[in-house]
Amino acid sequence: MRKIVHIDMDAFYASVEQRDDPGLRGRPVVVAWRGQRSVVCAASYEARVFGVRSAMPAARAERLCPDAVFVAPDFTRYRAVSRRVREILLRHTELVEPLSLDEAYLDVTETKTGLPTATAVAKAIRASIREELSLTASAGVAPNKFLAKIASDWRKPDGLFVIRPEDVAAFLEPLPVSRIHGVGKVMDGRLASLGIRTVGELAAVDVAELENRFGRYGRRLHELAHGIDRSDVRPDRPTQSISAEDTFEHDVPLRAIETRIRELAAKVWAATRNTDRIGRTVVLKLKTREFRIITRSLTPPAPPRSADELADIAVSLRGHVDLPDATLYRLVGVGLGNFRDAEAVPQPELFD
Repeated sequence: MRKIVHIDMDAFYASVEQRDDPGLRGRPVVVAWRGQRSVVCAASYEARVFGVRSAMPAARAERLCPDAVFVAPDFTRYRAVSRRVREILLRHTELVEPLSLDEAYLDVTETKTGLPTATAVAKAIRASIREELSLTASAGVAPNKFLAKIASDWRKPDGLFVIRPEDVAAFLEPLPVSRIHGVGKVMDGRLASLGIRTVGELAAVDVAELENRFGRYGRRLHELAHGIDRSDVRPDRPTQSISAEDTFEHDVPLRAIETRIRELAAKVWAATRNTDRIGRTVVLKLKTREFRIITRSLTPPAPPRSADELADIAVSLRGHVDLPDATLYRLVGVGLGNFRDAEAVPQPELFD
């Protein structure tokens, strides 16, 4: 039986800003550039009360919370703090898998410190983060990664929650199926049409029926509904690609999706700020009304340098779709791939 801890820093970017500027403490802080195309990188808990969330357009955040203090993101500073968090995690185990600057999995089945339980490790990590960095983190402890991630969100902010092996079934049974990774609005709706609203109801469905309806993902749904996740904690896994996609409420023609492409590009760009690596290849993904999947990609001479540049390239890729103009689309996605370490990517001239 493995012992997995998921550490998730609380409102990380906003908390760093509040820590470093006492005048921001207790105020609704939104980490974002102002502008119609800007998106929220992070929001303090004071701002979240008003409905402000990460990846939301900054203009909407300003409407929801007119008194919000907008702070331009400083990713160099956030990365420096993230490295210090990583140092704390590595005191306990080498099996640390970062997901972004503000969260990571740890496999503490065996530890460097000799602490007797995973719960003790989680408590020690949270105490070190508080004492050394003046920040808070929430932690989830469970037998696998899937459950540990759910647990870390259970008592946020500044909380600790433990799911013991003997409690897994009882814990999962009443949860909405949307708590399962990969179950978004569309899948949630498809499951609801089958009368499946809770994880317990999903667990009761035969795996063959789920596979028949959802393919390989049906088996994955079956396993997660039973609390089964065999994925390992993989240390220092480099970012390979980042993407975002959305399904339209009604099928639309290609010419009508530019706004959605730009919104998705903004989300992808915001996510790239969580890594030091640089993406080279822009990808546009489309799914037709008949569920045909089409992808178009471009690797420009220089990597995209802004959300707008990424969006412009993604929008231009529509011109490489050779289906009839009357074709309708149910889904669009934007991705950035072919990531490389920064030092391996040729830098553009200062003036070009």
